[in-house]
Amino acid sequence: MYWFSILSHEPYKLHNYLKTFSYSKKLVLTALLSAIAAILQSTGNLLPGVGYLISPFATLPILVCCIISISNVLQCYVLTLLLLILIQPAEFFVFPFTTGLIGLGIGIALPILKRRISIIVFTSLLLSGGICFLLYIVQFPVLGPTAGTSLSLKVIGFIYIFTFVYSWLWVELSRFIFKKWYKLIEKISKQV
Repeated sequence: MYWFSILSHEPYKLHNYLKTFSYSKKLVLTALLSAIAAILQSTGNLLPGVGYLISPFATLPILVCCIISISNVLQCYVLTLLLLILIQPAEFFVFPFTTGLIGLGIGIALPILKRRISIIVFTSLLLSGGICFLLYIVQFPVLGPTAGTSLSLKVIGFIYIFTFVYSWLWVELSRFIFKKWYKLIEKISKQV
């Protein structure tokens, strides 16, 4: 029953709340989220070691931007790519097919698919497709020396298992964050 349950309704409530923002507020929020995503994504190369633990959180600004609107998330995605060209050109190849793609996948799947398992499967297919594209088509060693750039079904299977677990963790984390964010907004609105 856990896998087939509908995720919380907080993302929809947050979307309705953010719909009331003016166009300029949405634009500023999108630009801020893009800058945060670019900085988080580039920490992998700027701070070796610790940065690799921080860089996966570049998904979060993209995911938050999805709550605003689809047009804003596309602006955020493109602006983050442009900022990465300036800050860390090596991450320009990784972000659109991994970190940014999982944020887009979850953000788009939340209002459409609604059930936990369908969101996780959709997002894991997107992410594994992005990783395989980088690994086998572009020949970019996104997984480092652990996986070669020659096509292997065993490696693809491991990639999918990893992306399924990773997507599951991000879905649960986003659910937790949206619940906390909505409770904070409710508390502030009651005080005003």
